[in-house]
Amino acid sequence: MYTPLRRNIERRVSLTDAEWQAIAEKAELVTLKKHQFLQVQDSNCAYEGFILKGAFKIYIINEDGTESILFFSFENDWMCDLESFYHQKPTKYNIKAIEDSEVIVITKSNKTLLFEKVPKLLHFHILMVERANTLIQERLLDALNKTVKQRYMEFIKKYPHKTPHITNKNLSSYFGVSHEFLSKIKKTI
Repeated sequence: MYTPLRRNIERRVSLTDAEWQAIAEKAELVTLKKHQFLQVQDSNCAYEGFILKGAFKIYIINEDGTESILFFSFENDWMCDLESFYHQKPTKYNIKAIEDSEVIVITKSNKTLLFEKVPKLLHFHILMVERANTLIQERLLDALNKTVKQRYMEFIKKYPHKTPHITNKNLSSYFGVSHEFLSKIKKTI
């Protein structure tokens, strides 16, 4: 069942069967229905998660009660509130399933134990953090330098199988525009 996780890790570091077994023992499978939360903003429950199936939105609730979606995560993606996970602070983000989903989660304490038991996971961890930082930088640069239409076109090209299942409300929140503006962009394509 955890085969996609093992493949994902082994794209960067090789694992023996014993090392893989140690990882599998510390991981937990969580099944969520559409609209269920993996993590709630301001809670003390943070996980690092690998998505086996489904899709999630990572977002905040602003002071005026509106959502601002920072990221979407899909199959074979990792997701985490890095600051909360690594520094054990209350979470800043909601992580909510936008489809029925299955995610493998690991707690900070279990990850720390795995670093001791499988030291090469530290190298994998560094690569994951580098990738997360790169994605954050790309998202920021895109927001500053590209039009909404350009960003939307790149998004549907990158996620053609997922875009039709994401609501206009969620997409407009992700792009930081009104529903009406996003509808106008869609009509021009």
